[in-house]
Amino acid sequence: MNGRNKAMCYTKDIHSYRKFSRNQSKEGISMSSIETFLQMVKESDHIVFFGGAGVSTESGIPDFRSVDGLYNQKYDYPPETILSHSFYVNHTEEFYRFYRDKMLCLTAKPNTTHYKLAELEKAGKLKAVVTQNIDGLHQAAGSKNVLELHGSVHRNYCRKCGKEFDAEYILNSKGVPVCDSCGGQIKPDVVLYEEGLDQQTLEDAVRCIRHADMLIIGGTSLAVYPAAGLIDYYRGNKLVLINKSTTPMDSRADLLIQAGLGEVFGQVMV
Repeated sequence: MNGRNKAMCYTKDIHSYRKFSRNQSKEGISMSSIETFLQMVKESDHIVFFGGAGVSTESGIPDFRSVDGLYNQKYDYPPETILSHSFYVNHTEEFYRFYRDKMLCLTAKPNTTHYKLAELEKAGKLKAVVTQNIDGLHQAAGSKNVLELHGSVHRNYCRKCGKEFDAEYILNSKGVPVCDSCGGQIKPDVVLYEEGLDQQTLEDAVRCIRHADMLIIGGTSLAVYPAAGLIDYYRGNKLVLINKSTTPMDSRADLLIQAGLGEVFGQVMV
């Protein structure tokens, strides 16, 4: 299916959703897609949201793989090289120069999607947010059960004594940040390339997705594994994929909406 011209929509019969395609309006997503999405949300009580960088772009945080994202900007090294474990170990000061400049977006505020997800959780309909983001904006919006697959910039620890530090400490430090107690080197609690995901967080995400009656995937290219493989654990028939560009998983979606997340979640009334 050409996602630029069509959107996946559903009609409700007595027992299930039936898939069909409908032309998308020039102004954006069709109202039938929105109505179907809202109906799915209304009928679901165990929703899980799985989100990526596109969730936070509307808060001014750059995406990695969009036209204006980090991978399309010019540095002495590619971002995926800088954000690797080996680069952190061998070029620590250069790592932190990039990290402070591009990864610590501490003035960013939650957007419509963050707030609507928090409202859905408070209403008892959303059971978990599984995120690939490290910005902490879901928690800032009020979400409680947030599974951070790639860690958080707001948690940093001394590799020598284990003392914890906030993101502001890293931002205001010079060169390689060191512990103010023992002088040990501080490392962000984020998952770099070449590092494995936290096993407990991954298991919790699998459990939540497996038991979801509706899985909403938003703002992710579904190109980073093992996180992208979590979709395989969903067993229901309300898999909603919301992304501006196409993904390798588009054909698996029960409802496909190619639009910005704020445009969609802005219609949700809790």
